[in-house]
Amino acid sequence: MSQQGGRPARRDDDWWRQLYDDSTEDTGPSAAPDSLDDRFASARNTVAGRPGGQSGSGAEPGAEGGDGDDDGGGTGTRRRQEPSVPGQRAPHAPPGGPPADRPAPAAPAPPAEPPETAPVTPPVPAEPPRTAPAGPRVPAPPSQPPAAAPATPPAPAGPPPAPVLASPAPLAEPPVASAPPGTPAPPGEPPAPPGEPPRAAPRTPAQPPDSAAPASVDYVGSGPPTYDPEPTALPTAEPDELGELVPDTVLDGARYGACTLRAVSLRGDSARYRGEPRRDALLTARFGSGEQALLLVAMATGARATPGAHLAAAEACRWIGRAVGRSHQRLVEDLRAARRGDLKSGLHRLTDRSLGRLRASAAEQGADPEEYTATLRCLLLPADPDCRTRVFFGVGEGGLFRLRDGEWQDIEPRVSPAETTGAPVVGFGSPPAETPEGDRLTLDFGIPTPPSPYEPAPQPPREPFRFRASVARPGDALVMCTEGLAGPLRGEAALCAYLARRWSGRAAPGLAAFLADAQVRVKGYADDRTAAAVWEA
Repeated sequence: MSQQGGRPARRDDDWWRQLYDDSTEDTGPSAAPDSLDDRFASARNTVAGRPGGQSGSGAEPGAEGGDGDDDGGGTGTRRRQEPSVPGQRAPHAPPGGPPADRPAPAAPAPPAEPPETAPVTPPVPAEPPRTAPAGPRVPAPPSQPPAAAPATPPAPAGPPPAPVLASPAPLAEPPVASAPPGTPAPPGEPPAPPGEPPRAAPRTPAQPPDSAAPASVDYVGSGPPTYDPEPTALPTAEPDELGELVPDTVLDGARYGACTLRAVSLRGDSARYRGEPRRDALLTARFGSGEQALLLVAMATGARATPGAHLAAAEACRWIGRAVGRSHQRLVEDLRAARRGDLKSGLHRLTDRSLGRLRASAAEQGADPEEYTATLRCLLLPADPDCRTRVFFGVGEGGLFRLRDGEWQDIEPRVSPAETTGAPVVGFGSPPAETPEGDRLTLDFGIPTPPSPYEPAPQPPREPFRFRASVARPGDALVMCTEGLAGPLRGEAALCAYLARRWSGRAAPGLAAFLADAQVRVKGYADDRTAAAVWEA
């Protein structure tokens, strides 16, 4: 070729212009695709199939092994002028077309049309073929999906297979996990094919959930209680006496040494309905630190139908707390040494002193000592893990139970009638043993002695002092409670069975679970409930 604008220097370049000039008319339509690649493939196959193994570009039209695609139009000259050297690329081949230097084995085809070869890489033709080939061919994958293809696959006629966990579930069927419990499998569903995970069976009501535990209930017994289960009315309040208000529920807990403590005090259904304050009081305190610490749980119940009953109960807990706190070091030593006699006498003295202060407070307030009083029950727990002695003491009705091996044991200390009535008072129906001067009386005429104006008035019989010291075993649960919970525990077997199932485990329940268990209601029992439970590790 010459420079731009020049004429060719030799006539040998005329064949290029004659072969690729656009002005040259075509010989006519052909049954096979007519492109540059097709012509090159036809010439190569013609040369390769020539008899005698001669190579060249001058194959005769219609010769054995030739393509014969000139269609009698004299296109043999063009075929002879195409390059036939393997590895040589056509100068004007489109950039996106398949390479011409990759030979592929020819497939047998009728002599009427040439066979096509499958390219190694997916071809991107510059223009679609004019006519479809009549013989078998390998279709090339299209570069883009057809426009008529739906966006989502259609739902199969039969039940679809189980979805694989790594891929999203088909839209025609929801995932197995979203099926509600109790939904049966579709009828006639085939089993999962080999190699695929089996379909998860829907959960039925007969199958309990994993790690199933007894669920808390609202009530036990023959029927629901009369009152509502939740608080209804609040107690009345005075603007200048807001410190006397008590909350509806008090919840506390701790863990020291080998024991875990849970304590709760809640208002009864009757008080919640009438808007009365909680008459039970609860005190949990720790005195000292380390292994010398001592835990005290005190609970008191004020007199029924008394205006200041809740104040008397709270004051009784404060007085006994102060007395035990000031003597906690001596009490810890007696607990470690198991001095039962010293503990009983010392705690009896502290209890009488605390209740005496409560009566003195009633006199100062101008209240009746018989109304401004309370029952008192206490539990002492040493923090030393090597000391498993548990001491109960108090005055008044209530309950002390031990849950061992799933069975309830009522270990409330029993008192004799003599202890309940007390000893006779001198000068009131019983003769004195001796006179103040020391003379002993040997004759009793049965004449009652009138009261002396110099002696204090006789006091009514008081509640006996209750005391019990026990050694805990691993797995035990010790429960101390007021009469509001002791009554249904002794009178309703269903409540005993329910709490035995809930509290028999070695692990103590949480605060919320303990509260739910303690407030299980029983018809006919609507008083305040206060309870403290200790689980032994």
